[in-house]
Amino acid sequence: MAVEIERKFLVTGDAWRNGSGVLYRQGYLNRDKARTVRVRIAGDAAFLTIKGKSVGATRAEFEYPIPVADAQALLALCDGPLIEKTRYLVPHAGHQWEVDEFAGDNAGLVVAELELVSEDEAFESPAWLGEEVTHDARYFNSNLATQPYASW
Repeated sequence: MAVEIERKFLVTGDAWRNGSGVLYRQGYLNRDKARTVRVRIAGDAAFLTIKGKSVGATRAEFEYPIPVADAQALLALCDGPLIEKTRYLVPHAGHQWEVDEFAGDNAGLVVAELELVSEDEAFESPAWLGEEVTHDARYFNSNLATQPYASW
């Protein structure tokens, strides 16, 4: 079984910026608390992802590449508005951070994610890392689609 162990943090300032990012458009075919089914176009690639319920910072994750044309058609079937964001890959102290700068109704929100090999894996926090929001459901992309940051 594929497993994702991910910690999520708010970002402060702009010191993390290191060039251009990749535009992401994603939507949800299912946003059930026990499972989500996401369609994502990331640059010129597309993916179908199924995620299980989070237990701590861990959950089952299955991701499959699909044709971009299929992803575009599936995005039209999604439940609720799409999420649009630009993702930047930011290396720091031996880890690869994914920094997402949201657009649209989630503009102003910048979140950093770090995938780990275990929940207790040590990592060095970059100076631009803010409050941890791993367990705050408001910051789940599936929730940002229907309860955007601008409405908080």
